Amino acid sequence: MTAPIETTGSQAEVPPEAVLEGAKSKQIEGRSLGQIAWSRFKRDKVAVAGGIVVILLILAAVFSRVIQSMLGLDPDAFNQDLLDPNTSLPKGDWGGMSADHPLGVDPSFGRDILSRILEGSWVSLVVAFGATLLSVTIGTVLGLMAGYYGGRVDAVISRLMDSFLAFPLLLFAIAISATLQGGAFGLEGLPLHIGVLIFVIGFFNWPYMGRIVRGQALALREREFVDAARGMGAKGPYILFRELLPNLVAPIIVYSTLLIPTNIIFEASLSFLGVGIQPPQASWGGMLNQAQAWFEVDPQFMIVPGLAIFVTVLAFNLLGDGLRDALDPRSK
Repeated sequence: MTAPIETTGSQAEVPPEAVLEGAKSKQIEGRSLGQIAWSRFKRDKVAVAGGIVVILLILAAVFSRVIQSMLGLDPDAFNQDLLDPNTSLPKGDWGGMSADHPLGVDPSFGRDILSRILEGSWVSLVVAFGATLLSVTIGTVLGLMAGYYGGRVDAVISRLMDSFLAFPLLLFAIAISATLQGGAFGLEGLPLHIGVLIFVIGFFNWPYMGRIVRGQALALREREFVDAARGMGAKGPYILFRELLPNLVAPIIVYSTLLIPTNIIFEASLSFLGVGIQPPQASWGGMLNQAQAWFEVDPQFMIVPGLAIFVTVLAFNLLGDGLRDALDPRSK
């Protein structure tokens, strides 16, 4: 039986056996860094909403062809019967919206806008994720080398970063994309266009990631665990990828989520200028390019792809901000 708690005045003296019994009844469990980050992230309702939208967008892009088949939609099917023969505009209000075409049809061709939005979603995400992966890989490797080795290695890589940052990327991307429209490297058509966009966007954007990783590596290379690895005879590559890289996962993930929407806008901009994804393949930027001639008489055709880009970019930015706060060890 637990001994009674004796009180003296306003203070209570708890017997040692009562403290031990309370400790046994409720044990304190430690939490990993991942659990702490997840608990912080869950408290940010805006970031959670952005993450849900991102997941839905990815699922819609992955299963876009399945969704189109289930709804009986074809992004390249012409529906001339839905257009006014005199004006080439969709019949009815709001761009020809109906039960069969929830977002209406485009003028001049009568193609279903919903199916083209779904078709363009996987193109934008493939280009954005591929370009982000390329730039993150190059930037991480070169940033680690510059930050850890220092000296001449750091000087050469840093000047290389400065050169890429000063390069007129948009003009160069337009020139390369326009030059390689016909065929190159044994590729042609859509695979060539996607590959060129991934290379151009990813290869010339790596200095942004490289600078972040370099700054973090400069601070980490003087830490005790790096000195211990050197003392045990570890070589440079082992320290780079087994000691430094695991400690840089958080900033790399955060910056990657913020880089993806930038790449989505870049791809849409090139397609809008006519040097990205080529018709008849649907893309959000290409839809905006076609819609500018019909904006005054059929604004629906421009609003829908514009909203698709806006919602996607906003969702990724909200997710990136939430991950930054959740993975920051100084946040509460």
